[in-house]
Amino acid sequence: MLTIKDVARLADVSIATVSAVMNGKGGVSPELAQRVQQAMEALDYHPNQVARSLKVRQTHTIGMVIPDVTNPFFTDVMRGVEDEARRNGYSVIFCNANEDPELERRQLSTLFSRRVDGVLLAPTDSLAAQDRLTRRRFPLVFFDRIPTDFSGTAVVTDNLEASREAARHLIGLGHQRIAVIAGRLNLSNGLKRLEGFRQALQEAHLPLREEYLRRGDFQLEGGYQCGLELMGLPDPPSAIFCCNNKMTLGLMRALGELRIPCPERVSVLGFDDFDWAASFSPRLTTIAQPAYEMGKTAVELLLSRLGTRKGSPGGSEDTIVTLKAALCVRDSTAPPCTAPLTGGGFSP
Repeated sequence: MLTIKDVARLADVSIATVSAVMNGKGGVSPELAQRVQQAMEALDYHPNQVARSLKVRQTHTIGMVIPDVTNPFFTDVMRGVEDEARRNGYSVIFCNANEDPELERRQLSTLFSRRVDGVLLAPTDSLAAQDRLTRRRFPLVFFDRIPTDFSGTAVVTDNLEASREAARHLIGLGHQRIAVIAGRLNLSNGLKRLEGFRQALQEAHLPLREEYLRRGDFQLEGGYQCGLELMGLPDPPSAIFCCNNKMTLGLMRALGELRIPCPERVSVLGFDDFDWAASFSPRLTTIAQPAYEMGKTAVELLLSRLGTRKGSPGGSEDTIVTLKAALCVRDSTAPPCTAPLTGGGFSP
């Protein structure tokens, strides 16, 4: 088995020099570092990462728990995480919690057993995950969602302002009968999106009618069922704001089955943009979150906590970074139709 001694012998340097190059320490000239790298490549030598991690108490591995890997938003966040981690010499272990708090607990236990240096987490419930990690004093950064009464480090979208902008767009088109399909209200993103929507309606002196408020829990089936219920009302809405992309897809499915054209009879505005939103017919008007940037920022925050980011002293100071979203106006929103739509079906 090859050892560090073989690399040192081929490069004609000391073992200490090889160790310094492998561990990224300074004090080695570029010429010597290049000789060490060339020797490692010539021998196809790969350091024993397990032994190395036991020695330095770091694995240079980040754990990431995603609540729903089928959601395109989270796949974009993952790309940002992976790219930034790789740039800093870290690898990432991805876990999917499938919106299940118990599965999330097991995934976190797996990451602990793998001795990851820190965790990125979009929680599935309000407090359990935070309590569990806080007790361990484990380096942690939340992304996208934060629990109620949160204290810690996180990167989130300005959901409040983004939802206000969405509602104002619909109001500006002339809509007054505006419904909302909300997400989970025990987490910050679901709560803030509903709150921003309410605020915009209040600014315009429009009521949020009780029958126009539905909860789809961020799931495709939830958006579908809420769409059927809303369009089955005696006085259905002329516009619907969906608080995430999967519920928007479910709503569009419901409208298709009911043969209710969008936006001719009902406008649809979704939260979260994704690659195929512009390929729909109609092309979907959406709120675009900076998902890739969120992933990149989450890694930067975690490495700052670990003290491994260049120029960072490390530490445990609480930081919440808020990113701005953008309204992408396409074809699924339009001024309201003046002809009545009653009884939950399409009236030609």
